[in-house]
Amino acid sequence: MSIEVANLSFSYGDRLILDGISFVARDKELLSILGPNGTGKSTLFRCILGLLSKYQGQALLNGIDLRSFGIKEMAKVIAYIPQSHYPSFNYTVLDMVLMGTTVQVSAISSPGSKQRKLAESALERLGIAHLKERGYTRISGGERQLVLMARALVQEARILILDEPTANLDFGNQIRVLTQIKSLTKEGYTIIQSTHNPDQTFLFSDRVMAMKDGRILALGPPCQVFTQELIQRLYGIEVELQSLYEDKARVCIPKSIIAEDDQQRFCS
Repeated sequence: MSIEVANLSFSYGDRLILDGISFVARDKELLSILGPNGTGKSTLFRCILGLLSKYQGQALLNGIDLRSFGIKEMAKVIAYIPQSHYPSFNYTVLDMVLMGTTVQVSAISSPGSKQRKLAESALERLGIAHLKERGYTRISGGERQLVLMARALVQEARILILDEPTANLDFGNQIRVLTQIKSLTKEGYTIIQSTHNPDQTFLFSDRVMAMKDGRILALGPPCQVFTQELIQRLYGIEVELQSLYEDKARVCIPKSIIAEDDQQRFCS
């Protein structure tokens, strides 16, 4: 499955948030949207998901306008992981994940053994099976993000939209989650994520879309998109871009950190 966004613009009143956004997210691809806070990444996701419908342009799934999809139809094809989630009730972790299987059962049925196995398998895959009987509101923010990831997996939608999926995770869990996300593309998933981490974006993404002020500054493979000039335009800081392992990785180092008058802070 593929998503095509064509000349999409959206405004809150007189404030233009998205300005002529066009891109395609392809099968078996991780497309990362990189950009500063307030640039419209989350708004773009809400437009694609139909949560905001009064936009100009189109958002298409295999050529079909996504605004024509009902809630249940949408849930069968697209799973969404928000930045944060705080339920009113302290459901167990297992119950939270089982909620992702509701599109697989009728409105008057409860998840059965098949759905329970799916949920337990997803928890195991993400390394959080030991949390399944814990209350969702009693675990850390990073652990909650992993639970939402598991819930998206059991939904069995082939398109995942992830709004800063590693924002609340420690470094180890960031790498574990991104490794799992990358592995899902090899299984045929189409994945779009927003992120603030240039180094990890370069390392894991198939393509990168750089956004600022509601516009696309660059779109393409990481090796073509990532430059010192782009990072400076996005974030307003000067960086030195270091290439590692025959350009399999690139690291952004702020020039202010390596300034000559700061050298005494580093070990000789």
